[in-house]
Amino acid sequence: MQPEIHPHPKGNHARVLLSSVFGPYARDDEYGSRTVNPMELYHNQVTRVQKGFSLRMFHRSFGLLLLQANIDAPCTVLDFASLDRFIQEVCDQSYDIIGISAIFTNIEKVKVMCQMIRRYQPQAKIVVGGHIANYKNLNQEIDADFIVRGDGIAWFRQFLDQPINTPVNHPAVLSAFGTRIMGINLSDKPIDTAAILIPSVGCPVGCNFCSTSALFGGKGKFINFYENGDELFAVMTRLERTLNVNSFFVLDENFLLHRRRALRLLELMKIHQKSWVLNVFSSARVLRSYTMEQLVGLGIGWVWMGIEGKNSQYRKLEDVDTRKLVKRLQSHGIRVLGSSIIGLEHHNPENMDQIISDAVRHQADFHQFMLYTPVPGTPLYEAHKKNETLLSKKEFLPADAHGQYRFNYRHAKIEPGQEESFLLQAFEKDFQENGPSLARLIRTLLVGWQRYKISPDKRIRERYAREASPLRSTYAGAVWAMKRYYRDSPLLFSKLKILLSDIHREFGLKTRLVSALVGIFAYLQLLKEEARLTKNWKYEPTTFYERNSKAEKIQYRRNRIPQKSQKVTEIPMVSTIYLKFKKLTCIL
Repeated sequence: MQPEIHPHPKGNHARVLLSSVFGPYARDDEYGSRTVNPMELYHNQVTRVQKGFSLRMFHRSFGLLLLQANIDAPCTVLDFASLDRFIQEVCDQSYDIIGISAIFTNIEKVKVMCQMIRRYQPQAKIVVGGHIANYKNLNQEIDADFIVRGDGIAWFRQFLDQPINTPVNHPAVLSAFGTRIMGINLSDKPIDTAAILIPSVGCPVGCNFCSTSALFGGKGKFINFYENGDELFAVMTRLERTLNVNSFFVLDENFLLHRRRALRLLELMKIHQKSWVLNVFSSARVLRSYTMEQLVGLGIGWVWMGIEGKNSQYRKLEDVDTRKLVKRLQSHGIRVLGSSIIGLEHHNPENMDQIISDAVRHQADFHQFMLYTPVPGTPLYEAHKKNETLLSKKEFLPADAHGQYRFNYRHAKIEPGQEESFLLQAFEKDFQENGPSLARLIRTLLVGWQRYKISPDKRIRERYAREASPLRSTYAGAVWAMKRYYRDSPLLFSKLKILLSDIHREFGLKTRLVSALVGIFAYLQLLKEEARLTKNWKYEPTTFYERNSKAEKIQYRRNRIPQKSQKVTEIPMVSTIYLKFKKLTCIL
């Protein structure tokens, strides 16, 4: 719970800027950017070694957009800006409150941004939130006025003297942008992209490593923005109408855990004949508690599920055969992203091959591998702190504690440096044995279509027909290209040959012809993509700059009044000289 705060003197007339940390991100620099930790969830943690087959996409800073949608004050969001663009904003515009959202690995960037705000807008109140707020000593390391842990909507409403308990207004935002695979840019049109849906935050399961659970109170704690299925259905209907979408990426740590809400949503979907697709996070035990008819009826098309690791002691996996569960889900066309941990307490060099092999044998459509990392605020972090096994900042920089490089503590059984090789071994084995995730996803879609294409439920038929539509053309072409690419790899060539034959058999001569034409194009694009990657090509997100209606009105009035011009071209030089001069205070 946040301590009582006094409202800002200007109340909901205060001008607010909300910003993510600055980029570029996919490089190594003194501010904490890392080549191995780009601003891409999939390429970072899931399809990391899949080269041209890696799924590339970006996701907006949804927390900032949710805040903006619930702030009555003039509010601007600056997302994925460069440092110079951020400095330009605080030079050119006047703000009363500037909020920064970050994770702990970006603490150096937050320090610099706070310094720039103090330099150019000393009157502004600085508010820092996000997962970085879990770090108990944060107020000693950055120059911020407020550090907000937990419910940022309630905090900002109180600070801006707004009613706290009014219903949460859900922003209409697409879940991803800049999607590309095999060197081909995919459509960002709403009809081809899911809307983001945030029913709840926090997770009552409370795994010891979970930063999200810790941020919202830990085990047994969570915040429901929408308590029941009726409220959630109303939000989804509005998003469907506003964005012209029929699928939703449900950003909720364990959406199906709220059973009554989920089943009421199912009831309403049936009544109103909604053939929506829901992409969800869920624990294995919760998934198993639903019938397959319920999951399919809810439109569950994709599941991110914690597998964690063989012999892990997490209750959410108790008495669950995760391999059997994955196969069952896939047999109904539900794609599975399995998540496994490298470096649990019982892991050691002697059993690591077995642990990795067990994870790979799940044959999940996608597989995330992460190092067992104690993040500030979590029970795991506190346990290592108590045992004095955490590495100091001199030994290990916070920027490197992102779960894809090294342990930020002394592991009892794994020597420093071994962990990264184990992590890469897991990614490579999964890729070599199971092939590109795209091919696995296509196989699961085909299986689902074949099972439900003659379903007596029109709602179900329509959903599977819509999801299977690319199999007739673009996906068939992708498989053709993959088959060509793996012509010298007997195992994967055989799998892809069978998959392509099954697609041709299912959809006929037209698809057979189209697959070759599309496949030739896809194959050539794939070769170009891999050539780019060989030359160390980096992918960075677009900068977003968005004002709400009140901020737009202020800007409109400001533009009608002659302003003293600032030499924007000088700002990069100013920032560079200043940062070099202040280097020690910026990075220590």
